[in-house]
Amino acid sequence: MLVRFFQHNFPWPNLDDKSRKQISKTAQGILDARKLYPDSSLADLYDPLTMPVEFRKAHEANDKAVLKAYGLKPSATEQEIVQHLFEMYEKLTSKEK
Repeated sequence: MLVRFFQHNFPWPNLDDKSRKQISKTAQGILDARKLYPDSSLADLYDPLTMPVEFRKAHEANDKAVLKAYGLKPSATEQEIVQHLFEMYEKLTSKEK
């Protein structure tokens, strides 16, 4: 379900079953970590100074799985990620013409 949502907002790579399962697993990890803090708002949970350790680790695992699916290194910078997404977008839109 998450993959389908993201496909309509930015280019998503073709995923093999292993990658799809890993991303689904790490996305569920984020949801599970959120459940540990039912009285916290999203603003509280996403505050970089006070983000709970479990929540941060769940996001880091998900980031790593998604970057791997895109063929990017875990150390990729935001600029490298955006550049990669724009390159994918250009390829997709050039095929439509």
